[in-house]
Amino acid sequence: MAPNRSEGLLAEGIIKNFGAVSVLKNVNFEMRSNEAIGIVGPNGAGKTTFLSALAGAFVPDSGVISLYGEDVTAKDASERCKLGVVRTHQIPKPFGGMTVFENVLVAASYGVNVDQETAYQYALDSLSLSGMTEIANRHAENLGLLDRKRLELARALATQPKILLLDEIAGGLTDAEADELIFTIKELHNRNIGIIWIEHIVRVLLQVVDRLICMNAGEIIADGDPKTVLNNSQVVSAYLGGASE
Repeated sequence: MAPNRSEGLLAEGIIKNFGAVSVLKNVNFEMRSNEAIGIVGPNGAGKTTFLSALAGAFVPDSGVISLYGEDVTAKDASERCKLGVVRTHQIPKPFGGMTVFENVLVAASYGVNVDQETAYQYALDSLSLSGMTEIANRHAENLGLLDRKRLELARALATQPKILLLDEIAGGLTDAEADELIFTIKELHNRNIGIIWIEHIVRVLLQVVDRLICMNAGEIIADGDPKTVLNNSQVVSAYLGGASE
């Protein structure tokens, strides 16, 4: 059953070209506010560009993006953040001269319209959720990769998202580190935060998502139950059969 347009995030007919290159080709997408959706596909499939479109990094050349029934196509990332849609980036870039807590407090202070006392509490809560309370006073430039990923997640959580967009947040981690991150993301989903997660490590996605999308050449070629999608002949041909990941 398709979600009610007022319930979550909707993209209709999204087209994005970079010069002569067509990166997104009439992409249609719907999600309920509390779904956990994984996105897979080969390099160059348009996954990150699509996530960027949903986050408000650019206005698509054509198409409409709606959030809870409101047209947000022309709203930028900061405006969408205040409406509850926020993303993490594949390569974390924290403010190196600040502590972990200060990084998160900046996100809470500018990502949502609240007073400073509330922002402070949001920062504390997000550090607790992401398992970073014990290193809150450590400077961000001294963090290892896992903690940089956790900090990227904590900064997003400090904005009180309703829908969280994750771009290869498990990339580069060991299996044990990825499992730690999975535990945290499962907890977020249990709190009814919607998840859209791009990831090449399929086993990681399958522990969290209840719906899987495969993109190829700027289009969605499969969408549905994860096991069904992974057995789809187009998916096997475009991604699983020809990739080494």
